[in-house]
Amino acid sequence: MDLLALADFNLVARHGGFGRAARAAGRPKATLSRRVAELEASLDLRLFERGARTLKLTEEGRALFERAGALLTELDETAAAIASGGEKPRGRLRISAPLLFSQTAMGKLAAGFALKYPEVRLEITTEDRAVDIVEEGYDLVIRVNPDPDESLVGRILLRDRLVVVASPGLARPAANVAVPAVVRGAGDRTAGWDVRVPTGRSRIAIEPVLHLSSLIMVRDAVRAGVGAGRLPVSLVSHDLAAGTLVHWGDAEGPDIALWTLYPSRRLLSARVSAFLDYLKEAFPMGTPDELAAYIGT
Repeated sequence: MDLLALADFNLVARHGGFGRAARAAGRPKATLSRRVAELEASLDLRLFERGARTLKLTEEGRALFERAGALLTELDETAAAIASGGEKPRGRLRISAPLLFSQTAMGKLAAGFALKYPEVRLEITTEDRAVDIVEEGYDLVIRVNPDPDESLVGRILLRDRLVVVASPGLARPAANVAVPAVVRGAGDRTAGWDVRVPTGRSRIAIEPVLHLSSLIMVRDAVRAGVGAGRLPVSLVSHDLAAGTLVHWGDAEGPDIALWTLYPSRRLLSARVSAFLDYLKEAFPMGTPDELAAYIGT
């Protein structure tokens, strides 16, 4: 494939027309049109639907545009790195991170990274959904207990676990007596929490009195004494140490694993590698205590 023709196609697709692309690049419109036509001929595909006054990407053209943009950017950055005598972290770094980690730690992490690597343009999006890292143009995603995906590789950044906690003023009820509870999400209709305690296993019956969308909101409501809550230990370890919250048991189930993931078929860029190393410096052991100390809550 002719990379110059591919770059011209990408230019036209990004600007939405031959004329606008020609003006932006200071190049003849006829040259761009010819090179795009040559690319279509070499691929035996129509990349644009051409109307009298409109230019619209075909389905195949959109797919090529979405993938080619990132590849061309990487090629430009690699060439610039080689020309400057070494690959220094630079360029745009797009990251998707989950809500709780973003609210508690990502602002501090992003600021420190930006100060250390001023030539990297860091963009962080907060969302809990499973984003498509390639289709949506992310370089790196951080996810909680992600499903296996052969197209991605990564490593565990942090481990955490859920604990049931309550204000000291809220007495733990007798067996089968429901305790007021603060739960995350309007759809949570759980009747009880299974916990591990020093004497074995037990079940805490609950009566949800608040449904909140954020675990930070849940913690703050539990601190206020509204009810018991099930929360990551990193979020409440300072409260437990200070005695402002009481530990009722560790929640049954798998631990929380926070993963960093990136596309397996893409070479690890200097900026992604630098961010992964920065995270490792912040959390060398990846324990809940490290996260709690970092966020300081």
